[in-house]
Amino acid sequence: MIAATRRGLGLASLSIMPFAACARDQSGAQPEDELPMNPAFEKMGLEEMVQQKRHHGPDCFINPFAPARKNGFSDFLKWKLFSDNPFEEQYADEPVNPVKIDWAPITNYDGLSVTFINHASVLIRDAGVSILVDPVFFGLFPTIRNFTPLRFDIDTMPAPDHVLITHGHYDHLDKDTLSVFDPKTHVITPLGYDSVFSSIGMKNRTKLDWFDAFDDGKCQIILLPCNHWTMRNPIIGPNRNLWGSYLIRTKTGPTIFISGDTAYFERLKEIGERYDIDLAILSVGAYEPRWLMKQSHMNPTEAVQAMKDLKAKSMFIVHWGTFRLGDEPVHVPPEDVRRELQKANMSDRLLDINHGDTLYF
Repeated sequence: MIAATRRGLGLASLSIMPFAACARDQSGAQPEDELPMNPAFEKMGLEEMVQQKRHHGPDCFINPFAPARKNGFSDFLKWKLFSDNPFEEQYADEPVNPVKIDWAPITNYDGLSVTFINHASVLIRDAGVSILVDPVFFGLFPTIRNFTPLRFDIDTMPAPDHVLITHGHYDHLDKDTLSVFDPKTHVITPLGYDSVFSSIGMKNRTKLDWFDAFDDGKCQIILLPCNHWTMRNPIIGPNRNLWGSYLIRTKTGPTIFISGDTAYFERLKEIGERYDIDLAILSVGAYEPRWLMKQSHMNPTEAVQAMKDLKAKSMFIVHWGTFRLGDEPVHVPPEDVRRELQKANMSDRLLDINHGDTLYF
Protein backbone atom coordinates (compact mmCIF):
# COMPACT_ATOMS: atom_id res chain seq x y z
CA MET A 1 0.00 0.00 0.00
CA ILE A 2 0.99 3.60 -0.47
CA ALA A 3 2.05 5.67 2.50
CA ALA A 4 2.16 9.44 2.56
CA THR A 5 5.50 11.20 2.63
CA ARG A 6 6.10 14.41 4.55
CA ARG A 7 7.75 17.53 3.25
CA GLY A 8 8.04 21.15 4.31
CA LEU A 9 4.99 23.40 4.32
CA GLY A 10 6.50 26.87 4.01
CA LEU A 11 7.72 26.40 0.45
CA ALA A 12 4.46 24.74 -0.47
CA SER A 13 2.27 27.62 0.61
CA LEU A 14 4.33 30.11 -1.31
CA SER A 15 4.63 27.96 -4.40
CA ILE A 16 0.92 27.36 -4.98
CA MET A 17 -0.27 30.90 -4.30
CA PRO A 18 -1.21 32.90 -7.37
CA PHE A 19 1.43 35.52 -7.94
CA ALA A 20 3.02 35.31 -11.30
CA ALA A 21 5.02 38.40 -12.09
CA CYS A 22 8.32 38.43 -13.91
CA ALA A 23 10.73 41.23 -13.11
CA ARG A 24 10.31 42.53 -16.64
CA ASP A 25 6.83 41.38 -17.57
CA GLN A 26 4.79 42.22 -20.65
CA SER A 27 5.39 45.74 -21.87
CA GLY A 28 3.67 48.36 -19.76
CA ALA A 29 1.89 45.87 -17.49
CA GLN A 30 -0.91 47.69 -15.70
CA PRO A 31 -2.71 47.06 -12.42
CA GLU A 32 -5.21 44.21 -12.49
CA ASP A 33 -8.24 46.42 -13.10
CA GLU A 34 -6.75 47.87 -16.28
CA LEU A 35 -6.03 46.36 -19.69
CA PRO A 36 -3.03 44.03 -19.43
CA MET A 37 -1.90 44.41 -23.05
CA ASN A 38 -1.55 47.17 -25.59
CA PRO A 39 -3.95 47.10 -28.59
CA ALA A 40 -1.31 45.89 -31.05
CA PHE A 41 -0.55 42.90 -28.87
CA GLU A 42 -4.23 42.07 -28.43
CA LYS A 43 -4.71 41.93 -32.21
CA MET A 44 -2.02 39.27 -32.65
CA GLY A 45 -3.14 35.75 -33.41
CA LEU A 46 -2.09 33.07 -30.96
CA GLU A 47 0.31 31.43 -33.41
CA GLU A 48 1.92 34.76 -34.31
CA MET A 49 2.30 35.62 -30.64
CA VAL A 50 4.11 32.35 -30.01
CA GLN A 51 6.26 32.62 -33.15
CA GLN A 52 7.43 36.02 -31.94
CA LYS A 53 8.25 34.47 -28.54
CA ARG A 54 6.14 37.00 -26.68
CA HIS A 55 6.08 34.56 -23.77
CA HIS A 56 9.89 34.62 -23.49
CA GLY A 57 11.34 37.28 -21.20
CA PRO A 58 15.00 38.15 -20.64
CA ASP A 59 15.26 36.20 -17.39
CA CYS A 60 11.99 34.27 -17.10
CA PHE A 61 8.89 33.33 -19.04
CA ILE A 62 5.93 35.69 -19.37
CA ASN A 63 2.21 35.05 -19.27
CA PRO A 64 0.95 37.13 -22.23
CA PHE A 65 -2.70 36.57 -21.34
CA ALA A 66 -2.91 38.40 -18.00
CA PRO A 67 -1.39 41.33 -16.18
CA ALA A 68 1.42 40.70 -13.73
CA ARG A 69 0.19 40.32 -10.17
CA LYS A 70 2.12 42.89 -8.16
CA ASN A 71 1.05 41.98 -4.62
CA GLY A 72 1.15 38.20 -4.60
CA PHE A 73 2.48 37.62 -1.11
CA SER A 74 0.35 40.32 0.52
CA ASP A 75 -2.72 39.00 -1.32
CA PHE A 76 -1.93 35.52 -0.04
CA LEU A 77 -1.70 36.80 3.55
CA LYS A 78 -4.91 38.78 3.10
CA TRP A 79 -6.67 35.62 1.94
CA LYS A 80 -5.35 33.37 4.69
CA LEU A 81 -5.47 35.76 7.61
CA PHE A 82 -8.14 38.38 6.99
CA SER A 83 -10.72 37.13 4.44
CA ASP A 84 -14.10 35.67 5.32
CA ASN A 85 -14.63 32.13 4.09
CA PRO A 86 -18.30 31.46 3.27
CA PHE A 87 -17.59 27.76 2.67
CA GLU A 88 -16.07 26.87 6.03
CA GLU A 89 -19.22 25.32 7.47
CA GLN A 90 -19.30 22.85 4.56
CA TYR A 91 -15.89 21.37 5.34
CA ALA A 92 -17.46 18.84 7.70
CA ASP A 93 -19.17 17.31 4.67
CA GLU A 94 -15.99 16.75 2.67
CA PRO A 95 -15.71 13.03 1.92
CA VAL A 96 -12.57 10.93 2.10
CA ASN A 97 -12.59 8.57 -0.90
CA PRO A 98 -9.67 6.13 -0.97
CA VAL A 99 -8.78 5.26 -4.56
CA LYS A 100 -8.79 1.58 -5.46
CA ILE A 101 -8.08 0.62 -9.06
CA ASP A 102 -8.02 -2.84 -10.62
CA TRP A 103 -5.44 -2.26 -13.34
CA ALA A 104 -5.79 -5.69 -14.99
CA PRO A 105 -8.71 -4.85 -17.33
CA ILE A 106 -7.09 -1.54 -18.19
CA THR A 107 -3.78 -3.20 -19.01
CA ASN A 108 -5.50 -5.86 -21.12
CA TYR A 109 -7.68 -3.43 -23.10
CA ASP A 110 -6.40 -2.89 -26.66
CA GLY A 111 -8.13 0.41 -27.38
CA LEU A 112 -8.11 3.82 -25.70
CA SER A 113 -8.83 4.21 -22.02
CA VAL A 114 -8.56 7.21 -19.69
CA THR A 115 -8.27 6.68 -15.93
CA PHE A 116 -8.77 9.52 -13.45
CA ILE A 117 -6.40 8.60 -10.61
CA ASN A 118 -6.45 11.59 -8.25
CA HIS A 119 -6.12 15.40 -8.26
CA ALA A 120 -4.80 16.17 -11.79
CA SER A 121 -3.26 12.72 -12.30
CA VAL A 122 -4.61 10.85 -15.33
CA LEU A 123 -3.40 7.70 -17.07
CA ILE A 124 -4.16 7.45 -20.79
CA ARG A 125 -3.72 4.00 -22.37
CA ASP A 126 -3.64 4.18 -26.15
CA ALA A 127 -3.20 0.87 -27.99
CA GLY A 128 -0.88 -0.42 -25.27
CA VAL A 129 1.05 2.84 -24.78
CA SER A 130 0.72 4.48 -21.35
CA ILE A 131 0.75 8.27 -20.98
CA LEU A 132 0.73 9.47 -17.37
CA VAL A 133 -0.14 13.11 -16.69
CA ASP A 134 0.98 15.10 -13.61
CA PRO A 135 1.36 12.17 -11.18
CA VAL A 136 1.18 13.13 -7.49
CA PHE A 137 0.63 9.91 -5.56
CA PHE A 138 1.86 10.55 -2.01
CA GLY A 139 -0.01 13.62 -0.88
CA LEU A 140 1.40 17.13 -0.63
CA PHE A 141 2.33 18.53 2.76
CA PRO A 142 1.43 17.76 6.38
CA THR A 143 -1.11 20.56 6.70
CA ILE A 144 -2.84 19.81 3.37
CA ARG A 145 -5.19 16.88 3.82
CA ASN A 146 -5.32 14.18 1.17
CA PHE A 147 -8.99 13.28 0.61
CA THR A 148 -8.25 10.60 -2.02
CA PRO A 149 -5.40 8.49 -0.63
CA LEU A 150 -4.32 5.78 -3.04
CA ARG A 151 -5.08 2.23 -2.00
CA PHE A 152 -3.43 0.22 -4.73
CA ASP A 153 0.07 -1.06 -5.36
CA ILE A 154 1.83 1.21 -7.85
CA ASP A 155 3.58 -1.84 -9.29
CA THR A 156 0.21 -3.07 -10.61
CA MET A 157 -0.28 0.10 -12.66
CA PRO A 158 0.93 -0.04 -16.26
CA ALA A 159 4.43 1.44 -16.35
CA PRO A 160 4.26 4.80 -18.14
CA ASP A 161 5.89 5.06 -21.54
CA HIS A 162 5.57 8.85 -21.36
CA VAL A 163 5.09 11.11 -18.34
CA LEU A 164 3.60 14.52 -19.16
CA ILE A 165 4.16 17.45 -16.81
CA THR A 166 2.05 20.57 -17.35
CA HIS A 167 3.96 22.88 -14.99
CA GLY A 168 6.12 22.99 -11.91
CA HIS A 169 3.72 23.63 -9.03
CA TYR A 170 4.10 20.97 -6.37
CA ASP A 171 0.63 19.55 -6.89
CA HIS A 172 1.60 18.74 -10.50
CA LEU A 173 5.34 18.02 -10.40
CA ASP A 174 6.23 15.72 -7.52
CA LYS A 175 9.73 14.28 -7.30
CA ASP A 176 8.74 11.59 -4.77
CA THR A 177 6.21 10.16 -7.21
CA LEU A 178 8.50 10.41 -10.23
CA SER A 179 11.25 8.64 -8.29
CA VAL A 180 9.23 5.41 -8.14
CA PHE A 181 9.42 5.02 -11.92
CA ASP A 182 12.33 3.72 -13.97
CA PRO A 183 14.71 6.68 -14.39
CA LYS A 184 14.82 5.87 -18.12
CA THR A 185 11.10 6.68 -18.44
CA HIS A 186 10.48 9.29 -21.11
CA VAL A 187 9.32 12.60 -19.67
CA ILE A 188 7.72 15.41 -21.69
CA THR A 189 7.74 18.87 -20.14
CA PRO A 190 7.56 22.52 -21.07
CA LEU A 191 10.94 24.28 -21.34
CA GLY A 192 13.07 24.30 -18.22
CA TYR A 193 12.99 21.98 -15.18
CA ASP A 194 16.48 20.61 -15.88
CA SER A 195 17.54 20.82 -12.23
CA VAL A 196 14.38 19.06 -11.03
CA PHE A 197 14.80 16.03 -13.27
CA SER A 198 18.58 15.80 -13.06
CA SER A 199 18.23 15.61 -9.27
CA ILE A 200 16.27 12.35 -9.62
CA GLY A 201 18.29 10.97 -12.53
CA MET A 202 15.57 11.26 -15.18
CA LYS A 203 17.50 12.27 -18.30
CA ASN A 204 15.24 10.87 -21.02
CA ARG A 205 13.34 14.09 -21.64
CA THR A 206 11.65 16.00 -24.42
CA LYS A 207 11.41 19.75 -23.70
CA LEU A 208 8.72 21.62 -25.62
CA ASP A 209 7.94 25.25 -26.28
CA TRP A 210 4.35 26.24 -27.09
CA PHE A 211 3.16 24.58 -30.32
CA ASP A 212 6.17 22.22 -30.35
CA ALA A 213 5.28 18.54 -30.77
CA PHE A 214 6.61 15.12 -29.85
CA ASP A 215 5.73 12.49 -32.45
CA ASP A 216 7.03 8.94 -32.39
CA GLY A 217 4.61 7.54 -34.95
CA LYS A 218 2.40 6.06 -32.21
CA CYS A 219 0.99 9.32 -30.89
CA GLN A 220 1.52 13.05 -31.27
CA ILE A 221 1.74 15.24 -28.20
CA ILE A 222 1.63 19.03 -28.64
CA LEU A 223 2.30 21.63 -25.95
CA LEU A 224 -0.19 24.50 -26.17
CA PRO A 225 -0.37 27.94 -24.53
CA CYS A 226 -2.44 28.48 -21.42
CA ASN A 227 -3.11 31.28 -18.96
CA HIS A 228 -1.08 30.30 -15.92
CA TRP A 229 2.36 30.55 -14.32
CA THR A 230 4.71 28.42 -12.24
CA MET A 231 7.12 28.52 -9.32
CA ARG A 232 8.94 26.01 -7.12
CA ASN A 233 11.17 28.29 -5.09
CA PRO A 234 9.98 31.73 -3.94
CA ILE A 235 13.58 32.84 -3.42
CA ILE A 236 14.44 32.19 -7.07
CA GLY A 237 11.07 33.58 -8.11
CA PRO A 238 8.25 32.69 -10.50
CA ASN A 239 8.22 31.64 -14.13
CA ARG A 240 11.80 30.41 -14.48
CA ASN A 241 10.26 27.45 -16.34
CA LEU A 242 7.42 27.30 -18.84
CA TRP A 243 3.90 25.89 -18.37
CA GLY A 244 1.24 24.71 -20.79
CA SER A 245 -1.69 22.57 -21.87
CA TYR A 246 -1.37 19.42 -23.99
CA LEU A 247 -3.11 18.06 -27.05
CA ILE A 248 -2.74 14.32 -27.65
CA ARG A 249 -3.54 12.83 -31.04
CA THR A 250 -3.94 9.16 -30.22
CA LYS A 251 -3.15 6.22 -32.46
CA THR A 252 -6.65 4.87 -31.93
CA GLY A 253 -8.24 8.06 -33.23
CA PRO A 254 -9.67 10.42 -30.59
CA THR A 255 -7.93 13.71 -29.84
CA ILE A 256 -7.59 14.64 -26.16
CA PHE A 257 -7.03 18.14 -24.78
CA ILE A 258 -5.55 18.45 -21.28
CA SER A 259 -5.87 21.97 -19.93
CA GLY A 260 -3.49 21.68 -17.00
CA ASP A 261 -3.98 24.58 -14.63
CA THR A 262 -5.24 27.63 -16.49
CA ALA A 263 -7.35 30.68 -15.96
CA TYR A 264 -9.94 31.30 -18.63
CA PHE A 265 -8.69 33.24 -21.66
CA GLU A 266 -10.36 33.98 -24.96
CA ARG A 267 -7.53 32.47 -27.02
CA LEU A 268 -9.03 29.07 -26.25
CA LYS A 269 -11.28 29.82 -29.21
CA GLU A 270 -8.24 29.77 -31.50
CA ILE A 271 -7.26 26.37 -30.13
CA GLY A 272 -10.80 25.14 -30.78
CA GLU A 273 -10.60 26.40 -34.36
CA ARG A 274 -7.22 24.81 -34.92
CA TYR A 275 -7.88 21.32 -33.55
CA ASP A 276 -10.78 18.86 -33.61
CA ILE A 277 -11.07 17.90 -29.93
CA ASP A 278 -12.99 14.80 -28.89
CA LEU A 279 -12.32 14.96 -25.13
CA ALA A 280 -11.36 17.95 -23.00
CA ILE A 281 -9.91 17.19 -19.57
CA LEU A 282 -10.27 20.49 -17.72
CA SER A 283 -8.78 21.46 -14.38
CA VAL A 284 -11.57 22.92 -12.24
CA GLY A 285 -10.63 23.39 -8.61
CA ALA A 286 -9.05 25.96 -6.28
CA TYR A 287 -11.22 28.66 -7.85
CA GLU A 288 -12.46 30.45 -4.71
CA PRO A 289 -12.12 33.23 -3.70
CA ARG A 290 -12.44 34.68 -7.19
CA TRP A 291 -10.61 37.93 -6.39
CA LEU A 292 -7.48 35.84 -5.81
CA MET A 293 -7.94 32.72 -7.94
CA LYS A 294 -9.44 34.14 -11.12
CA GLN A 295 -5.99 34.84 -12.57
CA SER A 296 -4.88 31.22 -12.08
CA HIS A 297 -7.86 28.83 -12.26
CA MET A 298 -11.17 28.53 -14.06
CA ASN A 299 -14.38 28.34 -12.09
CA PRO A 300 -17.24 26.12 -13.33
CA THR A 301 -18.87 28.90 -15.38
CA GLU A 302 -15.59 29.60 -17.14
CA ALA A 303 -14.96 25.88 -17.66
CA VAL A 304 -18.26 25.57 -19.54
CA GLN A 305 -17.27 28.55 -21.67
CA ALA A 306 -13.87 26.94 -22.27
CA MET A 307 -15.58 23.79 -23.51
CA LYS A 308 -17.67 25.86 -25.90
CA ASP A 309 -14.57 27.68 -27.12
CA LEU A 310 -12.68 24.43 -27.62
CA LYS A 311 -15.70 22.87 -29.40
CA ALA A 312 -14.96 19.69 -27.49
CA LYS A 313 -17.36 16.83 -28.00
CA SER A 314 -17.16 15.77 -24.34
CA MET A 315 -15.39 16.74 -21.13
CA PHE A 316 -14.59 15.72 -17.61
CA ILE A 317 -12.93 17.65 -14.81
CA VAL A 318 -9.89 17.04 -12.63
CA HIS A 319 -8.05 19.08 -9.98
CA TRP A 320 -10.83 18.54 -7.44
CA GLY A 321 -11.57 16.16 -4.58
CA THR A 322 -8.00 15.48 -3.47
CA PHE A 323 -6.49 18.64 -1.95
CA ARG A 324 -8.35 21.72 -0.73
CA LEU A 325 -6.18 24.42 -2.33
CA GLY A 326 -8.90 27.08 -2.54
CA ASP A 327 -11.81 27.95 -0.26
CA GLU A 328 -14.43 25.76 -1.94
CA PRO A 329 -14.90 22.28 -0.38
CA VAL A 330 -13.23 19.49 -2.32
CA HIS A 331 -16.50 17.83 -3.39
CA VAL A 332 -18.17 21.01 -4.72
CA PRO A 333 -16.60 21.48 -8.19
CA PRO A 334 -18.49 18.62 -9.93
CA GLU A 335 -21.78 19.84 -8.46
CA ASP A 336 -21.10 23.37 -9.71
CA VAL A 337 -20.02 22.14 -13.15
CA ARG A 338 -23.15 20.00 -13.55
CA ARG A 339 -25.31 22.98 -12.65
CA GLU A 340 -23.54 25.27 -15.13
CA LEU A 341 -23.77 22.68 -17.92
CA GLN A 342 -27.46 22.28 -17.21
CA LYS A 343 -27.94 26.03 -17.62
CA ALA A 344 -26.14 25.84 -20.97
CA ASN A 345 -28.15 22.76 -22.11
CA MET A 346 -24.88 20.82 -22.39
CA SER A 347 -25.32 18.20 -19.66
CA ASP A 348 -24.99 15.38 -22.18
CA ARG A 349 -21.39 16.37 -22.90
CA LEU A 350 -20.17 15.76 -19.35
CA LEU A 351 -18.46 12.46 -18.60
CA ASP A 352 -19.24 12.36 -14.90
CA ILE A 353 -16.44 10.22 -13.48
CA ASN A 354 -14.80 10.05 -10.07
CA HIS A 355 -11.35 9.23 -8.80
CA GLY A 356 -10.37 5.70 -9.75
CA ASP A 357 -12.87 5.50 -12.63
CA THR A 358 -11.88 4.56 -16.18
CA LEU A 359 -13.44 5.57 -19.48
CA TYR A 360 -13.14 3.12 -22.37
CA PHE A 361 -13.39 4.34 -25.96
